[in-house]
Amino acid sequence: MSDTDVAWGAWDTATQSDPYPLFAEMRSKCPVHQVRLADGHEAYLVIGHAAARQALRDTRFSKDFVAALDEDPDVVDAGLPGPAFARHMLAVDGEDHARLRQVVARAFVPSRIAALEPAIVRIVDELLDGLVAAGPGSVVDLVEGFAHPLPFRVIGELFGIPFEDQQALYRWFRTLFQPWSGSPSPEAVDASDSIVAYLQHLVATHRQTPSDDLVGVLVTASDDERLDEQELLSSLFQLIVAGTDTTTSLIGNTIVALLDHPDQLQLLSQEPHRMPAAIEELIRFSAPVPHATFRVATAPVELDGIEVPAGKQVLVCLGGANHDPDAFADPETLDISRPPKSHLGFGHGPHFCLGAPLARLEARIAFTAMLERFPNLRLAVPRDDLRWSHGDGLVLRGLAELPVRLTPSN
Repeated sequence: MSDTDVAWGAWDTATQSDPYPLFAEMRSKCPVHQVRLADGHEAYLVIGHAAARQALRDTRFSKDFVAALDEDPDVVDAGLPGPAFARHMLAVDGEDHARLRQVVARAFVPSRIAALEPAIVRIVDELLDGLVAAGPGSVVDLVEGFAHPLPFRVIGELFGIPFEDQQALYRWFRTLFQPWSGSPSPEAVDASDSIVAYLQHLVATHRQTPSDDLVGVLVTASDDERLDEQELLSSLFQLIVAGTDTTTSLIGNTIVALLDHPDQLQLLSQEPHRMPAAIEELIRFSAPVPHATFRVATAPVELDGIEVPAGKQVLVCLGGANHDPDAFADPETLDISRPPKSHLGFGHGPHFCLGAPLARLEARIAFTAMLERFPNLRLAVPRDDLRWSHGDGLVLRGLAELPVRLTPSN
């Protein structure tokens, strides 16, 4: 179905804040649409749950745009830091993807993730203590003071990065991903150069002094010729990006969802054993990653009766699929007691999110601590004043800020 008159992603503030009515309207017409993106390119939008699952596991939809479209890798716009950091497992397929994923997966085995729990507990407590230090009744920003630094510090632990270096890297990434129009700002270019230099330094340090952290795992794989230097640096960069903003959005969005549904917040507070199921439902409901990263059809593919021609971009709307009434009963209702059913919040198929167990662990520890310490958490601004960032809201949808009043328990 063609909706090329619709600029998908060029939304007003109201739609960015609540895209679900638009998702429902589009899904009710057809599970697959031909749309026009905000940059003028055409793409096929997949928004029905069954069609989304098919698209996410169909290997004819490639993540490697350079190979699929026979492009010159030196002229493809990879954004900052550039093509030298663009060869990671989210940008390749087939044997290359399997090889890169197998190497990185060694750092995400259950035992290694479980071993991070004490560090995550410590980081959560330190950040919450910092917010409390503002004083009783003070307004604090949960994004700036908690949801954003938490996953970055956890990645720092996983990478074995010293705390003082984490702070500098954090500032550079924040600068790099500030929105700009046209060419990158000089500040963004400087931040990108600093990130590149630091990651190269990190690799060199691990070669001189081997360690068993994630960087050590990847350096060993590179030295064993399972990764080349481009793949090594690209993987480090991509893991930082994928492991931070997504979890920041998860924490902020789900806190707002719970505040919007006080009955569910009360149930979770009274029955904390529901936390694992609640996290899955909150991810399904609040869509911190509303769309999967782009794919391109390498051959004609039929999705739910609609043919996607070869060479066309494909955008899978995870948020729309997770609210599909054909897959979930009463999908617009947040219900933490909902019977377990697989959602698409972490994707599906060969590119299913490798960091999902870590994100779930961070969310469990963060929400448990907040409910215990601040059972009377409240928004400090009217609900309609909250604004979601990340520009067009396609791949990420997170709060720009989340002003709250933290009222500690007695």
